[in-house]
Amino acid sequence: MKPNLVRLHESFLIRKSKTVSCLWLILLSTFQLGASLPQNQIALSQPLTVRWRYESDRTSNFTPANDGTTVYLPLSEGILVALNASDGQLRWKADVGGNFSASPVADDRSVYAAGQYGAPVNEQGHANGTLRALSKTTGVTVWMRTLQAPLSGSLLVGENALFAGGADGKVYAFDKRTGLTLWTNQYAEVFSSQPAAAGHFVYIGSEQGSLFALDQATGSAAWHYQTRGPIQGPIAIVNGTVCFGSGDGYIYALHGSNSKLIWRRRTGAAVQSVVSVENGLLAASLDNFVYLLSANRGNLIWRRLLPGRISARPITASDGALFTPLSTDSAIVLGLRDGKPVNTLSIGEENSSSAAPIAVSDLVIVTTPHGLLAFAHRPDKP
Repeated sequence: MKPNLVRLHESFLIRKSKTVSCLWLILLSTFQLGASLPQNQIALSQPLTVRWRYESDRTSNFTPANDGTTVYLPLSEGILVALNASDGQLRWKADVGGNFSASPVADDRSVYAAGQYGAPVNEQGHANGTLRALSKTTGVTVWMRTLQAPLSGSLLVGENALFAGGADGKVYAFDKRTGLTLWTNQYAEVFSSQPAAAGHFVYIGSEQGSLFALDQATGSAAWHYQTRGPIQGPIAIVNGTVCFGSGDGYIYALHGSNSKLIWRRRTGAAVQSVVSVENGLLAASLDNFVYLLSANRGNLIWRRLLPGRISARPITASDGALFTPLSTDSAIVLGLRDGKPVNTLSIGEENSSSAAPIAVSDLVIVTTPHGLLAFAHRPDKP
């Protein structure tokens, strides 16, 4: 090969090598950036506008279920509607009979709905209950169970079982595929809380202030802890520690294996929800304050007064937490670092629904007295 051609060939190889190296650096930085950002998490502190709305004057206080692509909205008089999450279009509508008694849940195959019939909604102790699984694609009932009393609070869907507590003091585990009872426990308590599961246990609180840790497979009670007020809100499990709020005004942190009290922190009123965030535990109380506590000792990091009662758990993201206070016309986002308001979402009317807001892909969905509002980031300008 001639010298000039050799030099030309070497120059080409050097340029090619540099180009490949640059491409690898770009790809590597992209992967690192993607790994550092949560997938499908909306930035709550950024401007959000209404992408779609679903209008109905029959919304309830039960939180909608979702599976990432579909929202399952429980309406009054036992009507369940399935809406496309992307545009709010109706997919199907199903009449489950009677009235809903608990918030529905969905998994990869079915949506599960609990109802009651035979008595007014405010007389649950005299009503009968139902539990049914509906096809997510058609809304047709796959199986149904009748119960002596309605299930209440929220349903919890696990890998193979569906867990729930009832107004008659029973705690159930149902087979998800057939609806058959796997186990049931009877207590002298009333259950209307939101169960949680971690490891081998399912945790559920009662109106009489008891928190039970039950074996998921057998239902046998590993332990129970007594507080002095109803336990109704969500339970947070943080590194084996069970954190929850009570109507006695305290937030509790217990060892998940043996119920030993690690710490407790008093608030000004009944605690409605406790959720885990990156820098601690976020608790909402009926004193209208939101509290951020350290997870290990319960030390107060900050607290913030909101303009209305907080009856539902918030949506949380790395940059904030979104609350829907009652008797206000806005959802409010608090920054997690200092608790200061960083965003406001107008819902256009006074909020009277205690249904919790939900996050579906890149959407924030809020239940209002007259339907659903789906908020999203403004589309980028071309």
